[in-house]
Amino acid sequence: MKHSKQLLLFIAGLVATATIQAQVPQIRYQAVDALSGFPADIHMGEAAGVARNSSGEIFVYTRTGNPTITIGTSRAVSHGGARLFQFDARGRFQREIGQGSYGSLYAQQVRVDSQDNIWTVDQMSGQVVRYNPAGQITQVMSRKPEAMTVPAQEFTAPRNDGVGTVGESFQGPTDVTWDTQGNFYVADGIRNARIAKYNRDGRWLMNWGKQGTGPGEFNVIHGIAIDANNNLYVADYANQRIQVFDTMGKFQRQMTGFGSPMAICITPGRNQVMYVSNSNPSDNLDVGGEIYKLRLDGTIVGQFGIAGKQIGQFGTVNAIDCQQENELLIGETGNWRVQRVTLQP
Repeated sequence: MKHSKQLLLFIAGLVATATIQAQVPQIRYQAVDALSGFPADIHMGEAAGVARNSSGEIFVYTRTGNPTITIGTSRAVSHGGARLFQFDARGRFQREIGQGSYGSLYAQQVRVDSQDNIWTVDQMSGQVVRYNPAGQITQVMSRKPEAMTVPAQEFTAPRNDGVGTVGESFQGPTDVTWDTQGNFYVADGIRNARIAKYNRDGRWLMNWGKQGTGPGEFNVIHGIAIDANNNLYVADYANQRIQVFDTMGKFQRQMTGFGSPMAICITPGRNQVMYVSNSNPSDNLDVGGEIYKLRLDGTIVGQFGIAGKQIGQFGTVNAIDCQQENELLIGETGNWRVQRVTLQP
């Protein structure tokens, strides 16, 4: 009886999901494997982050699962569990940046700012690192936990108030973005529930957010993005919504109807749109995998893709680069790859 009830609930969930998806216009698309030319001794791993610079060069922050532990006189230091690769605009391998970096343990995201600096967000080291276009480290945010061994010891539970203190290190950062004034925002969203704001020099300005389901509260922040009018969009994953704030943390509105938002990206230019991945629905059904295209008011324009292993299907989309509105780069942690997706009108 129990198994029959579970089966009926599963089927009902599939029918409900199919009904919702049938109401959303389907976007035609083509997909190819985006990357090539890897040296014989380099393998991709989980493609946690993907981003392009102003020249179209591609950066991928990947979870290789191959950390190094150095035992010193007073502590053990782990590093190198994640790697940052650079490719040309066609996706051909060029180089590795920051090999063996102290802050590279478990890749979460990579972004490129308006000056072509490359920013990596590492969930396990708790650090956000900025590289200049030459590949040199120019800024490090937060402090890596001391005496860390691999596998890492469990972090403490999220703080009840979410925001912590002024000097608190990140507890599982997931993303970074910038406003038009050069201030940047870090989503401290895995074991915490806050958005931290800094000026262009890295000086802390403010925090906002806490654990919960109400406006301005979060339950796992997976991504953030800012539009041309400095509205901040927060992918509130487990609450199945995107919340919108101004740059002072004032709640504006929320957007729903696209499952559990994971990767989020807003196109440049005047007529901006947003792409959102629904990679792991919170009801745990074997559905999802689709990517939605939205207007910034929350209107769903269409969707494409399904869960799967084949080219054109998606497995846990953790990153979307939408520098070009109709040619996306899709980073998958489930399928260990980056796909180049061309959308057709």
